[in-house]
Amino acid sequence: MRYEAMRLLCFFDLPMETNQEKRVYRNFRKELISNGFEMLQFSVYYRTCPNRSFANKYKKKLSNILLLNGNVRLLSVTEKQFSEMTLIIGTKTRQEEIISDKKMVII
Repeated sequence: MRYEAMRLLCFFDLPMETNQEKRVYRNFRKELISNGFEMLQFSVYYRTCPNRSFANKYKKKLSNILLLNGNVRLLSVTEKQFSEMTLIIGTKTRQEEIISDKKMVII
């Protein structure tokens, strides 16, 4: 197996209208964080994985979480693809973000 660092991106859209749906959202988010995922944007989390088989392990873990409504998308990208991400900042926002090889740094 080839050793190539990956980033596993998790995009999710879960309803939060009822108390039960809010509880499911909070539990899903806590599960992501406990599995080493970090927030990139609202409802977009990522985790660094040393190789594709490691990323597949987390895909299976997240697939086992029972969600009655909403949807979750998982995407594996190489470290190089992730580092080529373009960030577009609106004129009203003063915050800048720099994507590095290790982690997102907020200045």
